[in-house]
Amino acid sequence: MPSHPFPFYTRPSPPPPSAPAPPRQPEIRPSPPLNLPTASAARASSANIMPVAQVGAAGKVVELEGRTPSRKTRRRNKKTAAATAAAAALVAASPSPPPTPMQRLFDTSREVFSDSAPGFVPPPDAVARLAAILNDLKPRDVRIDPSMPCFRHTDSKGPPPVTYLHFYDCSKFSFGIFCLPKSAVIPLHNHPGMTVFSKMLFGSMHLKSYDWARSNPENDTSTLTTSSDGGRLAKINTDAVVDASAETIVLYPENGGNLHCFTALTPCAVLDVMGPPYSSADGRDCAYYDESAYSNAGGEMRYSWLKEIPSTFEMKGVQMPQRFTVI
Repeated sequence: MPSHPFPFYTRPSPPPPSAPAPPRQPEIRPSPPLNLPTASAARASSANIMPVAQVGAAGKVVELEGRTPSRKTRRRNKKTAAATAAAAALVAASPSPPPTPMQRLFDTSREVFSDSAPGFVPPPDAVARLAAILNDLKPRDVRIDPSMPCFRHTDSKGPPPVTYLHFYDCSKFSFGIFCLPKSAVIPLHNHPGMTVFSKMLFGSMHLKSYDWARSNPENDTSTLTTSSDGGRLAKINTDAVVDASAETIVLYPENGGNLHCFTALTPCAVLDVMGPPYSSADGRDCAYYDESAYSNAGGEMRYSWLKEIPSTFEMKGVQMPQRFTVI
């Protein structure tokens, strides 16, 4: 007998088999007398039975003469049929419940990134549609709040850990939520060939983002966009504090702040929809960078040298249940 999964549970023993009972002798009783109806009683009984259709010669159905339903019965049957039809029509016309916010997010993301590939940029109307979905999203829609353990830093010996709540990914797009305790940092990194929608759900953070410089700001040429130590010139796109009141930020493969870093000023949550996702097989791994100041003769400080560096940054990944339908 297999053991029960709970060790403190004891299976009851089966009851012992009892001795077989002796066969029971059949009891013989006299049959009651038959009371056959008289001919007059049979005729009276048949007169009270409502006639039904019978099959006549050549297989034709012959209706026997009998009583027809009364006018009151016919009227009642018509009312019942009409009420049944009305109820069926009401059920058919009832609108289906509206999709949940997570279902709208998934459906819209799948539409926007249906043609996703490295370097893909969705058309402006698609960008506006997905950004509007994200702008309306609330923490309760994704079932998170600042009291969750992933927004608290309990170990003072190391940097606050970052947790990624993973909801969905395929070859076209993925989405999830970055959970940052206060003072947590996501280092400066890139998004090769990707379009990314980012929405703050709560909290505030400092965002700094860059795009690769197309030319040298001093002479407007591309001859001096790399440094002697292998750094590459990048132009600052954003250097500001953002919070949940900010609208969705969209970065593109070549502009919009494709390289960025986050520093949490309070516990905060950022939902990202990105397409196509990172792919080691396609040579599109996430790269991290160190930055050093660049200043020209005119004191221009909107540029920095970015040099790719090895990184030990790690996040804790949590697979979240899919509260939406994937067809």
